[in-house]
Amino acid sequence: MVYKVLSIGVGILGGQLAGVVFKQVWKRAAGQDDAPDADDRNYPWWQVMAAAALQGAIFGLVKAALQRTSAHGVQKATGRWPGDD
Repeated sequence: MVYKVLSIGVGILGGQLAGVVFKQVWKRAAGQDDAPDADDRNYPWWQVMAAAALQGAIFGLVKAALQRTSAHGVQKATGRWPGDD
């Protein structure tokens, strides 16, 4: 139960962290402050799709890293891996 609550908090923080990381990566890679929105006609398809793929990859990576780290923390604190019966 504690892990579920911890997981929710970690997920919220992870989403915010991933957003910050994505914004910085996009700024450096594309030289623009903001990534293109899918409905912005001023950007070509490839740029919109590249931004979406990069954003998804960063969010997935941050989510997995934080979940794994919190699971290790729970195991260290309790001696049990979350979800094991």
